[in-house]
Order: sequence, then C-alpha cells, then structure tokens
Amino acid sequence: MSEERLEHLLKQEIVVQPPEEFIENANVKDYEAEYRKFEKDPENFWSSIAKELFWYERWKKVLEWNYPHARWFVGAKTNITVNALDRHVKNGKRNKVAFFWEDELGNERVVTYGELYRLVNKLANALKKAGIKKGDRVVIYMPLVVEQIAAMLACARIGAIHSVVYAGFSAPALKHRIEDAEAKIIITADVTIRRGRAIPLKRIVDEAIMELSFIKQVVVLRRLEPKVDLIGEKEVDFYEFMNGCSDYCEPEVMDSEDPLFILYTSGSTGKPKGVLHTTGGYMVGTYYSMKTVFDLKDNDVYWCTADPGWITGHSYIVYGPLIAGATQVIAEGAPNYPDFGRWWRLIEKYGVNIFYTAPTAIRMFMKAGEEWPNKYDLSSLRLLGSVGEPINPEAWLWYYRVIGKERCPIIDTWWQTETGTVMITTIDSLPMKPGKAGKPVPGVVADVVDKEGNPVKADKGGFLVVKYPWPSMMRTIWKNPKRYEQYWNTIPNCYTAGDVAVKDEDGYIMILGRADDVINVSGHRIGTMEVESALVSHSAVAEAAVIGIPDPIKGEAIKAFVILKKGYSSSEELVDSLKQHVKAELGAIAVPSKIEFVGKLPKTRSGKIMRRVLKAKELGIDPGDLSTLED
Repeated sequence: MSEERLEHLLKQEIVVQPPEEFIENANVKDYEAEYRKFEKDPENFWSSIAKELFWYERWKKVLEWNYPHARWFVGAKTNITVNALDRHVKNGKRNKVAFFWEDELGNERVVTYGELYRLVNKLANALKKAGIKKGDRVVIYMPLVVEQIAAMLACARIGAIHSVVYAGFSAPALKHRIEDAEAKIIITADVTIRRGRAIPLKRIVDEAIMELSFIKQVVVLRRLEPKVDLIGEKEVDFYEFMNGCSDYCEPEVMDSEDPLFILYTSGSTGKPKGVLHTTGGYMVGTYYSMKTVFDLKDNDVYWCTADPGWITGHSYIVYGPLIAGATQVIAEGAPNYPDFGRWWRLIEKYGVNIFYTAPTAIRMFMKAGEEWPNKYDLSSLRLLGSVGEPINPEAWLWYYRVIGKERCPIIDTWWQTETGTVMITTIDSLPMKPGKAGKPVPGVVADVVDKEGNPVKADKGGFLVVKYPWPSMMRTIWKNPKRYEQYWNTIPNCYTAGDVAVKDEDGYIMILGRADDVINVSGHRIGTMEVESALVSHSAVAEAAVIGIPDPIKGEAIKAFVILKKGYSSSEELVDSLKQHVKAELGAIAVPSKIEFVGKLPKTRSGKIMRRVLKAKELGIDPGDLSTLED
C-alpha cells in the first residue's frame, strides 16, 4: 500500500454533541484526562482497575511482554465467577435481577443473582461428578436461555474451557469445532425457537458426533412437551444431570493466564480459527469497558441483542455485565417476530436504559418504517450502541433520531473476537461523528499506518493496528500458534486487525472495511464501506454490498448488490439515479459499473455481510467455509 493510496472519499462532517446532563453524570467525564492517565503509567492504570476486583493472590507483575506474547497480572490467582456471582451475592445483591428473559411468545422468566449463583454451582458440581477437570473442553450448543449462560459460568467455576457454538450452525460446522477442541461433554437443548418454529438442535448434535468416540456425555435441556427421547447412556437431561448436587461448588483457583474459553471466529474471513482467551486480563478488560464504554450505573437495565455464541455475547452479556453487577434483558428469537415492534415493546416493558445492537438490525428496522418504534415509549433509553461492522451515517442518524429521540449518545464500537473487548469508540462524553467509530478506548494504543508501520497523514487511508498489548487480548490460536503470530508479524511491531481505516485531524478513526475487501480501481484503492454507505444514503436503498470484479482496463470494477426499500422497484432509471448519487457523494472513481437488485444478502449469523460469497458466486469459484452463513 506504500505505492497505492487508499482513497478516503466519504466526506461526512456532521458532529453531534452529547447532552450536557449526560456528560455531568458520565463515568468518564473527561476522555483526554483518562487517556493521559493511561499514557503516563500504563501498568499502574491497569493495576488500579484490577484492584477493584477479587483475587486470591495479587500479581507480582502487571505485564510481561515478550513480543508477540503477553502475560497479564503475572502470578495472580482468581476465579472469574467469584467476581461475576459470589461478590454480588455477598454484597447485598442476592435478590437483584440478573436477567429478564423473554421468548417470541412473551413467555418470561426473571432470574436473580442468588438464583443464577445456585444454578451455576449445581451445574459445576454435576460437571465435576461427570469427570470434567480443569483444562478439559466443554462445547455448549444452546439457544439464548439462562441455562446457556449458566453452562458457561459452570465451566469457568471449575476451570474447564468452554467453547460456545452458536445454535444455528450446521452439523459439519459443529463437528469441526468439537473435533478441534476435543470436547468431552456437549451441553445442548432439544430446540431453539425462531420465527415461531422449533429448530431441532439435538438432532444436529446427534449428526455431528456420530463418529466422535471421545464424547463422554451429551447434556440436553428438554424444553418441549412431550419431552424428546434420550438415547443410550451418554445422553442425560439437563436438570436430572444435577440431581443430588450441592448448590455450592468451591471455585477452582485459576492462574491469571489459565485459559477461560475458545471461541471460533465467524468464518467470514475463511476457515474458522479457535481464538483462546485467558482469565485475569479478560476479566479486567470486560469489567473496565462495561463501566467506561457503556457508562454502566448500578440501577441501569442493559440490553445487548447479541447471542453468547459470538464474542459480543461472551464479553457484553455474560462476563462484563455480570462482573459489573448489571441487570440485563435477553430475548430468544428473531428481532422482528411476531412483528417489527418486538424490540421496542421490550425496551418499554423493562425500562431499558442502555441498548447495544448491530447496524444490520438498525437498517432492517429503517426499512420497516418509523411507525413501529413510534408506537412505544422509549424514553427510558439514555445510551445507544452499535457493534459488528461499521455503521453508515444514514443508519446512525436514523438510530439517533428515531430510537434515541436525539438525546442518547451513540457508541459506535470497533473490536474483534481476537481483541476481547471494545478498542475504539466515542466514549460517551466525546462529540460524535456519524460514520466514524471514534478514538481508542483509554488503555488502547491504536493507529492507522502504512505497510511499514509508519502513521499515515490525517484523512489518508491505511491499515488499522494496535501498537501496545492490552489485558483482554487473545493469547493464541488453539493448536495453531503460528497463525497467532501472523497477527503481529504482518506489519512490524503492531497487531494488525485486517481492517483498513482513516484517521481525521481530531484523531477519530473511521473503519473502511476489511483489507481483503478493498477494491483496486485504476490504482485507486477504495474501501467497500464508503461505497455501500453512499448507496444506502439514496432514498430508495435499504441495504447494499459491493465487491470488486475483474476489469481488463481498470484492473477491478465495482459491482453493487442492492436491496430496495418498500415501494421501490428496479428500473434502468433507478440504476442511473444510484450511479449519479454515488458520483455526487464520492466522485466518479467510486461509481459502480454494475448494479444488481437482490432480495437478500449473504450474512453471517452475527450480521456481517459475507462479500467473499458474493464474489465467489460472481466469479464461479468455491466460496470456502460457509458454516456461518445465516441462510
């Protein structure tokens, strides 16, 4: 990229100020002061945060950095579940609500910290009785129910390494993950309910483990009546599995660097890889970001719409919020079933204050129209968040205006499975710039550089990197340490995220897309996000994805796949109008040479557009791993 400049075309100059009242009450009132505190003494910065949590033994050293390998809170001993459960139960929060759970039919369940504590302890004892020891792997393939979260915590309680697989993966995808982790036990359910349909999970597990002799037991949460049959000695009912078990399990004393979980990345970039996170640093990182990025207060009701099958669910449903003592809403099923009012109804019902969701969901609701959220009282909301991919300015402004009623700051968060926690955002007291994720979170040293690692000038595109270790960073790729080292060896002395970005004069970073999605038109390198954003800002367009296709003259040309809003239909006039619109927004170089109107786009189940699937189809080549394709 030293020879070819990455074009930054989208000139989005809107700046939105957070309300004064919000800044006055924010956990971080002065971002610059907090960041300077980190810069002055990084180890003392993290040490002071870690001291707010419970440790059996304190660390001898905060950070040991042998490039590219880090160890955090060296020599410290803890157990993450003691910080997520015991601490609160002993400090007067036994009867505080941990989770309000609801399904698509409105069936609900309220679980306190005390109740969750007892369930986790009983399940931990049952796992021990079944022979699971510290370091053993347990695969969890469950719907978004309280038992799924309890299963994760029960593993952590006894030092077993959990690997959660999203309940929607196919049998071959599940088998690959079970085999790679060499799991001894699988915890699953008979079904997950989505769009009114019961999707059979146990049948998928049966198929996945048919040839796997190392599986000792399959634990099945039976939700439907009549109850699904259990076959053979290996299969056991979830609640019967805990029969006779005490509701207190002595927590395993874990070294700070002991593994906590393996999570296989979504495969949007190719073959899934098992990202390994450890105990102490991840615990401190998730706790800190809940307090700072999400501005969490003790009386907040917080809702992250992700699933624990993804890193967002691990960090911002299970570990971060529970360590911080939050009350949460979790909802099984589709966001727009039985109708497009479902999410807004839940916000009104439970008085949600902090709402964290994905741009793909926001655009879906935009397409459905403002009348749905306008039916409900959303006045409890005080902070909105976005995660999963860059949010285009059009969707950002709709979210701000229609959902937040122009009084809720929006945190547009950039981070990855590999980073463990949010790395870049507009900490709530900062001015917001729609389309730009924001600045590095205090504790993170992020920059935009060229291939040699030199910072690029303001408003010039480059590679997004992190230049200093952080506590929640992954430690390795399971069974593939060389793959881990590639992250640190692509650009000298940097963690390379694989994204291209641009930084403005104020230090705000805008993510332009994946480096491998960059389109090279006549020597101009153009990020997919900007072209897609320009298309979506046209009044007729609900969603768009663009790819590069071979062109004999330009090297690559841009092809766009466009989903139209209700009331619009494809025509030559509309194609011309879209091209003129992109030209006006970005310039002639970014105008798609072809536009195809489609009914849907290939996405991972976490909502990321799988551009490589579009490209493979276009070029007639094998698209590679499709295990995470939503449909």
